[in-house]
Amino acid sequence: MKAIFLDKDGTLIPDLPHNVEPACITLCRGAGPALRLLVRLGYRLFVVTNQPGIAFGRFAAAAMDTVSARIRDLLLREHLALDGFYVCPHHPEGTVAPWSVECHCRKPLPGLLLKAAHEHGIDLRSSWMVGDILHDVEAGNRAGCRTILIDNGNETEWRLGPRRVPTRMAPDLYTAAVLIASHGDAP
Repeated sequence: MKAIFLDKDGTLIPDLPHNVEPACITLCRGAGPALRLLVRLGYRLFVVTNQPGIAFGRFAAAAMDTVSARIRDLLLREHLALDGFYVCPHHPEGTVAPWSVECHCRKPLPGLLLKAAHEHGIDLRSSWMVGDILHDVEAGNRAGCRTILIDNGNETEWRLGPRRVPTRMAPDLYTAAVLIASHGDAP
């Protein structure tokens, strides 16, 4: 099985910091057609997201159930299904135990992708990580995926390195889907 791993904020939905209010959650423009194209190509869809707001006490971990349900509902309206929703609630400088720790799931580490791959039998070399910052790219590269950086202005650090070079870059999710479609299945 091959997968598309999607960062949540700034890639799948607009980036509204620490937003867990369902009424304020919408899909990014073009997300429905983009994801339908990828599903037609045989990809399964997974969200992999850092949510440090949990570790800093801005919202409870249980709020992610509501967010996941809202995103699943929005995708259902687009005739799509999400195969998995993986969250890292940790941040080493957080203020809420047990979330204020170093972990292996916080991007740029690949833990969320590796967990999804293990649980769903995903071939990482045939899969893509799509995100709007280089931490997403690095996580995907570390996991063995191909990667796309959505260059929409959300990356502000631009700390480059060998694991932080995307396979491709795109201005939005729809263009990313077209690039993935044109890339073929060869790793």
